[in-house]
Amino acid sequence: MLDSSLLTDFRLTCLERNLGVNGVHVYQKDAGEVAHYFQADDRAELWSASKTYTSLAIGMCAAEGRLALNDPLLGFFPEYADVAAPGSEAIRVVDLLQMRSGKDFEELPEATMDEIEHADWADLYLRAPQDTPPASHFFYANGSTYMLSRLVEKTSGLVLRDYLMPRLFDPLGIVNPWWNACPQGHSFGCYGLQLTLAEFAKLGRLLLQNGAWDDRQLVPASYVEAMHTDVVPPAGHFEGDEWNAGYGYQVWLNRWPGSYRADGKYGQHCVVIPDRQATVTVLSHSETNTAGILAAIFNDIVKKL
Repeated sequence: MLDSSLLTDFRLTCLERNLGVNGVHVYQKDAGEVAHYFQADDRAELWSASKTYTSLAIGMCAAEGRLALNDPLLGFFPEYADVAAPGSEAIRVVDLLQMRSGKDFEELPEATMDEIEHADWADLYLRAPQDTPPASHFFYANGSTYMLSRLVEKTSGLVLRDYLMPRLFDPLGIVNPWWNACPQGHSFGCYGLQLTLAEFAKLGRLLLQNGAWDDRQLVPASYVEAMHTDVVPPAGHFEGDEWNAGYGYQVWLNRWPGSYRADGKYGQHCVVIPDRQATVTVLSHSETNTAGILAAIFNDIVKKL
């Protein structure tokens, strides 16, 4: 069984290098779980680790027959067909998942404050010019994940957070999670989900178990597999080896073979290590050294499992 001593070196590294880790949780199949908290386990912003939950919702929608990954995005939004920029019709669902939409802007194209507060962000997104053809290259963009959130809502009639309540959050025992929304009330999808460390850690276990939880298949195993095997090269979009190993369906590959992670700004990491049948999850606030957090996870914890 896992013992708290497993975390000793990691705890010391965090303190000595001032990594800003607020808590760490380790789970290993047949060995249980162990955690250490540097502060209270309050709910915290997951930032871009929220994207992985949006990806799971897409997998669920596909399983329910609401969409297919090769479907064109614009086919679900015919009301924008006349205003969408040329080339937008070629964007597929999978291009959004892999950050290859061809619309190379962070979240929204250039917009006035009035547009940001009052316009339909899907309209703004689709009107924006295509910088490159879809599927041609990687560009990490919150707008792509926001459109996945809108797609879940469009096909189900429920905002992303509400769609996931009975399908994911309730089965995982996550009560009334908060997910921030845009001014028009649509779940951001790309960030804004707030969970405790213990709640966030359940994501890793779900992925490790290929989408199953308590003998119930919440997400198709084939989709969970594709999340970290149907990958594209980030091609130096971000600096650091751990951000250039590959990108799947809203998850990052790690240099540790076969492992992958949900990843959020300031060091929100949920790392899945299949060859150790384990997960390591941290909530943090590091504005300068999230790479150091990942290095400590692998050097001080994973190598000892």
